[in-house]
Amino acid sequence: MKALVFERSIPRIAASRLATLAAGSGRGVSMAPLRLTDIETPRLPGEGWVEVAPLLSGICGSDLSLLDGTGSRHFEPYMSFPFVPGHEIVGTLSSAGGVAIPGRSPLQDGERVVVEPVLQCAARGLDPKCESCAAGDTGLCLSTTHGHIEPGLMTGYCKSTGGGWSAAPLVAHASQLHAIPAGMDDTDAVIVEPAACAVHGALLAKVQEGENVAVVGAGTLGLLTIAAVRELTPVGSILAGAKYPHQKRFAVELGADEAGGREELARAVRRKSHSHLVGGDVVSGADVVFDCVASRGSILQSLSLLRPRGRLVLVGMPARMSLDFPSVWHRELSITGSYTYGVEDVPRGRVRTFELAIELAGRLKLGRLVTAAYPLERYEEAVMHAATAGSRGAVKIVFNPQARPSRPARSGGNMAAGRDKAGAGSSGGSLHAEVAAIVPGKGEVR
Repeated sequence: MKALVFERSIPRIAASRLATLAAGSGRGVSMAPLRLTDIETPRLPGEGWVEVAPLLSGICGSDLSLLDGTGSRHFEPYMSFPFVPGHEIVGTLSSAGGVAIPGRSPLQDGERVVVEPVLQCAARGLDPKCESCAAGDTGLCLSTTHGHIEPGLMTGYCKSTGGGWSAAPLVAHASQLHAIPAGMDDTDAVIVEPAACAVHGALLAKVQEGENVAVVGAGTLGLLTIAAVRELTPVGSILAGAKYPHQKRFAVELGADEAGGREELARAVRRKSHSHLVGGDVVSGADVVFDCVASRGSILQSLSLLRPRGRLVLVGMPARMSLDFPSVWHRELSITGSYTYGVEDVPRGRVRTFELAIELAGRLKLGRLVTAAYPLERYEEAVMHAATAGSRGAVKIVFNPQARPSRPARSGGNMAAGRDKAGAGSSGGSLHAEVAAIVPGKGEVR
């Protein structure tokens, strides 16, 4: 069966990086060491492992940095080559054999699941678990290069498991699987993994009653962070930085009080905090800023928006960069990285982040953020679309690995303005209907 496979080739990575630096993200995909080829289903590594046939799999910002050749080499020891990318996955089970998820009945073949991609101690067959996994912080597992599978922080970067950009099944451990409600659309389900990242970041910030929050960036992760902060914290106001009209409308729809460009965001923060500028920084400012881009420019912008002793949460994945840090020292700012997920402390107790994300995605119909789905054979177009999503009126681009090569389904780009806290999905109805047509069993890509 066909799959996209990423190989370790320094010359090709360098070539894709040069193309990216010259022409922009996505332009180097034809030079990157990614190829469409036939693969076999990976072998089951041991007890508790099952096969999952991908239905939809997203293209993440971390995937783009990999293909652009701009990602940090920090992650290289945590990968095993060659691997099939794709860690945002909804699929159907095969070879389940009654494998059980704690707290529910055994899984059955044909059941739909989302994959929690972190390859933690349980998946690696390690007992006792490391201290992070024992505490439920599986995203911080200390053993991602050990056990009975190859090194890999998560599915989609590990040679042993396969990944979501594949028509062939991948393999996953029962500890990674979450059944999705029968009425949940596949487009809602494919958003669960990035939604879990947003949920973790939102709760990691420990937003207090009535605090003012700014969110920098309104791509997929920024919009999901807005939704998570609004739904799961006692936030006062949310001010969002959004460049394009469709991003501004989605930001307000998902919970932002105001959304605008860089200068508009700065003015909104000054108004809310009754502040003035000294140099480029506000004297007061937001209590918390979520940076969902994590470029040099966005981090500098985020720091400039914070009040003294404010908190910056890096939800986006930063690359190597140089920054001028006097404001952090002078204003006693806190910077926290937010990586993946695990378990969260919420009023009803300790709950796995993915369970909260499934609830959020279903309640708010977050599949409306899925703009287009491509067959694997058109991966260069898909990557280019993902890399230029904002300027093209798009949000989330995904693969439909079971589809035949043809035209992708995509949105018409029309949304209603205003917040829809009930998540009725009215604003994204046409988008959702068009993308739903590409889900296997519901029609073909046209």
